[in-house]
Amino acid sequence: VDSFDADFFRIAPREAIHMDPEQRLILELCWEALEDAGVDIPGLVDSLTGVYMGKIWNDYGTLSHRGNTDYIQQHTATGSHYSITANRVSYFLGLQGPSMAIDSACSSSLLSVHLACQALRSGEATMAMAGGVNLIVAPDSTVNMSKFGAMAPDGRSKAFDHRANGYVRGEGAGVVVLKTLSDALAAGDPIVAVIRGSAVNNDGPSNGLTAPNPLSQQNVLRAAYKNAGIDTKDVHYVETHGTGTMLGDPIEAGALGAVLGAG
Repeated sequence: VDSFDADFFRIAPREAIHMDPEQRLILELCWEALEDAGVDIPGLVDSLTGVYMGKIWNDYGTLSHRGNTDYIQQHTATGSHYSITANRVSYFLGLQGPSMAIDSACSSSLLSVHLACQALRSGEATMAMAGGVNLIVAPDSTVNMSKFGAMAPDGRSKAFDHRANGYVRGEGAGVVVLKTLSDALAAGDPIVAVIRGSAVNNDGPSNGLTAPNPLSQQNVLRAAYKNAGIDTKDVHYVETHGTGTMLGDPIEAGALGAVLGAG
């Protein structure tokens, strides 16, 4: 994460040093994703291409500012602000579609995809890049979650296991390039997958601020399958949140059983 070709992205070294590595990584991945999709990148200038990126921690900012404020320079604000994770991509490529960072905790990246799909369907964007990034470059965020009691003391995730006692943090980033299916077919694009539909909601009232609500989880599943026009009895594969916690796992499994098991 300490390596970055600033010249390629027309960024001066004095600015690059103040950029969160998460911003650098997303710039690189967006370029690679567009190349992989066969997109004419120079042709995107002034297009309604949107950028939606999930980001939930600010480790680099925490690390940089620790102890005093002397570190803060001209480019520190743009180098550490969440929104710039997406905005910098739009600026570099000359994109005029929606551009935003999304923080909804664990669902940030998937929510980014959901919002990008909505923008494509409404015509607010003609193409979109969506994804998220998480790098652990300071101990503070890990200490936060450890003190909160969410992390597995043995450093092993045991999702949907009777020994489940917390989750394990990971690093990474991912970006997908999205178009409406009709536009992708008309352009002869390589199509990796089709998103039939999606849904989003919130737990509302539950046993606590971070406690899941079983009924809300069932409701969002039903809404997603309805939106997608998919009969639940035809679903063969599910990827789960899988928190690896005694509270979250049974509720998630129960919601899936109630919605998918019914068919």
